[in-house]
Amino acid sequence: MKILFCSDPLNSKVVDMEYEHEYRSARKLGLDVYLISLESVLDGSLSQAVKRIPTFETPQSFIYRGWMMKPRDYEQLYDALRQKNALLINSPSEYTNGHYFPYSYEAIKQNTPHSIWIEIEELSNGFDTLFEKMRIFENKPVMIKDYVKSRKHEWEDACYIPDASDKQKVQTVIQNFVDRQGSELNGGIVVREFIKLEQLAKHPKSGMPLANEYRLFFLHHKLIQCAEYWDEAVYGQSIPGLESFIELAMGVESQFFTIDIAKTINGEWTVIEIGDGQVSGLPSHADPEHFYKSILDVQAN
Repeated sequence: MKILFCSDPLNSKVVDMEYEHEYRSARKLGLDVYLISLESVLDGSLSQAVKRIPTFETPQSFIYRGWMMKPRDYEQLYDALRQKNALLINSPSEYTNGHYFPYSYEAIKQNTPHSIWIEIEELSNGFDTLFEKMRIFENKPVMIKDYVKSRKHEWEDACYIPDASDKQKVQTVIQNFVDRQGSELNGGIVVREFIKLEQLAKHPKSGMPLANEYRLFFLHHKLIQCAEYWDEAVYGQSIPGLESFIELAMGVESQFFTIDIAKTINGEWTVIEIGDGQVSGLPSHADPEHFYKSILDVQAN
């Protein structure tokens, strides 16, 4: 297994500083590491993006560890690398399965708050279609996100809606969200039933409540890492039993992905979302050497 990192935007010969710790840990363990230019990928300059990747005589497996990209950009990178016999661990369809919420919902719907979604193009003619879909929530509180991210640090203005039947509030919050996401908006709008989670602290800058939440990494459907999600919170409790989530992971159509879980105020554990493992951040307090050692162990078996 080889690891592919983003280069620094100003120097294609060195790793992006945000991934330097992972880069060094992977190299220390003997993993082959390579660099691509994400900026060139996003510009459509694929040959420039992968110029530092050699052409291999036989197919070689790669894991990308870097910033998020939209599925179309990932597909172009995947194809450019494949021409060099460098095969990313997740195909374009597997990347989309992990990265875009609606594609993973079927696998987790029994273990996550009820959700609906609408393509952004469907909002161009107004909110009537969305209002109709949202009737299922009645007057329950909901939160909104796009297919990848929320604006949870703008909780009151662009994330949380106290009453799903309040059409004016719905329209205001969603419009704020769409406007602020701008070109970064992915896919469409997801509306999720809001459930109360056990809180550990409040974010020191935004004041957003921080839940008792963990990020689980799976490689080839085997759990390789369970990390405390929030760097800003103190976790005084032992980690949850993970058997049910390990079983749930078997239904996710991806080779490398994350499952974020959190504890509700009722003491139950729920799935927050699934992410593609290549673009899911490793919490800063997690041990990257253990992370890459686990990847090696799975590959060896």
